[in-house]
Amino acid sequence: MFLEFVYPLVKYFTPLNVFQYLSFRSAYAALSTLLICFLFGPRIIAALRALKVGQSVRDDGPATHLAKSGTPTMGGIFIILSMTLSMVLWMDLHNYKVWLLMGAFLALGLVGFLDDYLKVTRHNSAGLPAWAKLAAQFAIALLVMLILYRFEGEQATKLYIPFLKNPLVDLGVLWVPFGVLLIMGESNAVNFSDGLDGLLAGLLILMFITLAILCYLSGHKVYAEYLGIPFIPGSGELTVFCMAAVGACIGFLWYNTHPAEVFMGDVGSLSLGGVVAIISLMVKKEVLIVIVGGVFILEMLSVIVQVLSFKLRKKRVFKMAPLHHHFELCGWKESQVVVRFWILAGLFAIVGLSSLKIQ
Repeated sequence: MFLEFVYPLVKYFTPLNVFQYLSFRSAYAALSTLLICFLFGPRIIAALRALKVGQSVRDDGPATHLAKSGTPTMGGIFIILSMTLSMVLWMDLHNYKVWLLMGAFLALGLVGFLDDYLKVTRHNSAGLPAWAKLAAQFAIALLVMLILYRFEGEQATKLYIPFLKNPLVDLGVLWVPFGVLLIMGESNAVNFSDGLDGLLAGLLILMFITLAILCYLSGHKVYAEYLGIPFIPGSGELTVFCMAAVGACIGFLWYNTHPAEVFMGDVGSLSLGGVVAIISLMVKKEVLIVIVGGVFILEMLSVIVQVLSFKLRKKRVFKMAPLHHHFELCGWKESQVVVRFWILAGLFAIVGLSSLKIQ
């Protein structure tokens, strides 16, 4: 919307032409969300404290987490608000991918908000029933996939595998259920990774930086052809969204670092996790995102393995799931778990990006 007023003025004041550069808008989208979080974060945290929107800690969790009880949650609200404002300022709103991404982002954020709201009003960690949360995620994911299938054409259904130049298979209409499972899986995997001060914010910063690179390359015809990756018209605009997310997560991390003043809550984790998958679908990096988000996958698998093992064998594989709690109970300090998981995420990102050239 802001760009609509700027572009006509370029012929009168040529320096304004800089607003047409994707790199400039991406950088300032990140700066905008960062500044918004810095300026309004303390006020939002104070408001959450006044409303007594406190975190309920799991009874079976590590004893060190009992001190976190009552810390304001739903901090993902100012991530969503800052990113929405930044997107309106810096993104090209004529691109339907922008609107689809924004719509899914806000819809998943609403599901997370309802889950958080029920947790704080009931003063426990239950929230929405699992079936209700999954049903809402399914409906949102299905709508997104049907729209992408309708507008992206035949190229969208081709499945590319990292380290291979040509698509492995054309999924056809099966790409829709595949994408639905990916969106739901990634959204919940990111949600499982939210449990330690600063952990999720740091992981998402690395994820969105990687996605920004992938979007920029996929939307640039020359770079895409050079690397032998699919050229996706209009996908470069998603770089702005990714960098806005980077700025917002850095701004949130300022308040979420140990000892955390606020927690992200499902309102942030479900929405950000969902759009990670949606962006990967838009730029044809559906499988690559599994490698880049390796830490999220490990966290989700640890929960699945733990549940199945207990139901079938009445035994636990891990001391506690998700995986970050297991290492806490093994004697690692919270800060050690967080930084080591960040390092692991960085390694996964490097491997994922290296696949662009090794094919």
